[in-house]
Amino acid sequence: MQRQLVESTSIKSIGYDPEDEVLEVEFHSGGVYHYVGVPPDVYEGMLAARSKGRYFGDFIRLRYSYEKVR
Repeated sequence: MQRQLVESTSIKSIGYDPEDEVLEVEFHSGGVYHYVGVPPDVYEGMLAARSKGRYFGDFIRLRYSYEKVR
């Protein structure tokens, strides 16, 4: 999955697979995680959010199952 760099103090890049509804988040700390079942509008909201980290915390972190991939 190809990620794009974002401006954030906590998140380095994000990518999205619309077929499987998987959001991939790479943190500045080095961890990469897949969040499963994330609808396209939530991904688009994250891209548009002024604060990616706050949006992630409010709408993704505790709402979707995830796995660490790296």
